[in-house]
Amino acid sequence: MAEELILENDASDKKLTNSLLAVAFLASFGSSMLYGYNLAVVNSPAEYIKAFYNETMLESYDWSPDEELLTVLYSLTVSIFAIGGMTGALMVGRLVTKYGRKGTLVRTTVLVFIGAGLMGFSRWCRMPAMVIVGRFITGIHSGISLSVVPMYLGEIAPKNMRGFLGLVPSIHICLGVFMAQVLGLSELLGKEEYWPLLLSLVVFPTAVQLMLLPWFPESPRYLLIEKGDVHATIEALKWFRTKGNIQAEVEEMQEEQRSLSSVSTVTVRGLLMDRCVRWQVITIVVVNIGMQLSGIDAIWFYTNEIFKNAGILEPDIQYTTVGTGAIEVISGMLGCFTIERLGRRPLMIGGFLFMGVCCAGITVSVLFQESMPFMRYISVGCVVGIIAGFCIGPAGVPFLITAELFKQSHRPAAYTVAGCLNWLSNFTIGFVFPFLEQATGPFCYLIFCAICMGVAVYTIFIIPETKDKTFMEISKMFAARNNVLEDELSNSQLKMALMNGYGTLGHHD
Repeated sequence: MAEELILENDASDKKLTNSLLAVAFLASFGSSMLYGYNLAVVNSPAEYIKAFYNETMLESYDWSPDEELLTVLYSLTVSIFAIGGMTGALMVGRLVTKYGRKGTLVRTTVLVFIGAGLMGFSRWCRMPAMVIVGRFITGIHSGISLSVVPMYLGEIAPKNMRGFLGLVPSIHICLGVFMAQVLGLSELLGKEEYWPLLLSLVVFPTAVQLMLLPWFPESPRYLLIEKGDVHATIEALKWFRTKGNIQAEVEEMQEEQRSLSSVSTVTVRGLLMDRCVRWQVITIVVVNIGMQLSGIDAIWFYTNEIFKNAGILEPDIQYTTVGTGAIEVISGMLGCFTIERLGRRPLMIGGFLFMGVCCAGITVSVLFQESMPFMRYISVGCVVGIIAGFCIGPAGVPFLITAELFKQSHRPAAYTVAGCLNWLSNFTIGFVFPFLEQATGPFCYLIFCAICMGVAVYTIFIIPETKDKTFMEISKMFAARNNVLEDELSNSQLKMALMNGYGTLGHHD
C-alpha cells in the first residue's frame, strides 16, 4: 500500500501545476526582473544624469564640477547598486530564517518603493544624493531577492521540475535588461525629462508582486523542517501539487529533518567550518566567482564601444544593443526549457567553454581588425556569443545548484556566502576592468578566457549531475569526496511513525 502511495505521488509530481508556474513567474517578475532592469537602466540616461549633477552643483554651490568629477559621481551612481546588493546578501540568512522565503520577498518590497520614490522625485527636489541613495536601497532589495527567489523556487519545486523553475528567475533577469534597453530608446523614455521616471518604473512589477504573492503558501520545507508545522506543510504541498498523494514527499522532507544534527540554521562561520559540506562550499565559491569574473560584466559595459569600433553608426548602436538584449532573453529561455532534459552540468560546461572561446575571439579580432576589416564583425559576433553562452547556463545554474547542494539548515548561510561573493566579484570587475584594459589592451580578454575554461574544467571533474535527485541524495553524492561516512549524514536508527496518514518523527526500536 505504501509503495502504491509513493508511485501515485511520483506520477503526480511530474506535472507542472498552474500554481507552481504562477508563483515562479510572480516571484521572478517582482524581484529578479528588477535586478536586470537596474543593471542596465542607467546606461541610456548617463549624460542626462551627469547634466543634472552639474546643474544642481551650480545652483547649490555656484560651482561647476569638471568632467572628471562628474564621471566619478556617475560611477558612484552605477557601482553603489553593487554595494547595496552585497549588503542585502549579508542579510539573507537572518531574514529567511525569521520570516520564511515568501515572507522575506513580501516584506522587502518596501525597499523598492522607498528607492524608486527617491530616484523618481530627485529631479523635482534638485537633490543628486536621492539618486545615489535610491540606487543603494534598490541594490539591497536585489541582493536579497537574487538569493531568496531561487531558494524559494528550489524548495517548492518537485525534484523533476527544480531545474526548470530554478532558471525562471534568470529569464526574468535577462528580460529586465531587455526592458531597460527598450524603454531607454530615444523614441520612448530616453529623453532628458523622462530619466527619473525611467529609473523609478520598478515600482509597477513590485506592486503586482505585493498584491498577489501573499496569497501563495510559504515553502513547505521551511514550514516542516524549521517550523515543525506538519498541517501547514501538507496544505502548502496540496496547493503546489496536482491532486494525488503527497506522502512520499513529506517522508523525504522528514528524512532530511532527521539527518540534521540541529534544526536551527547554521551560521556562515558554521558553514565554512563544517567538513561535511567542504566541497559543496568550494563549489559555490568557484561557480559564483567564475560567473562574474567570466567577463560578462565587462562585455555589457563596453558593448557600445565594441559596436562603434565595428563601424556601426552612432544612432544605430542603441538598436543593436536592444538586439543583444533580445538574444539574452532567447538564450535564457533555451536554457530554461532544456535543463531538465540535458541536466545542469552540460549547460554549465557548454556555456563557460563557449564564453571562453568567444573571449579569445575578441582578443584575436581586436588585434587584427586594423589589417583585416572583416575582423570587426567577428568581434561583434563574439560579444553576442559571450552573452548567449552566459544566459544559457552560467547566468542561472549557479543560483540553482546553491539550493541543491545544501540541506535546509545550511542553505541560508550558503546563499549568504554565494550572494556576497557574487556581488563582490561584480563590483571588483566593474572597478578593475578599465585599469586592466589600460594595462593589457585586448589581452585582458584572455584572462576571462582562462577563468571560463577553469570553471568548465572544475565542473567536469568535481560537480556531479543533480538532475532528478533529492537534497538528501545530493548530500550523499558529496559524502565520499568530503571523507564523511554516510551515517554522519543521516541517523539511520530514527524511523517514522505515521500520524493522520502523514509522516511525523518518532523513535522505533
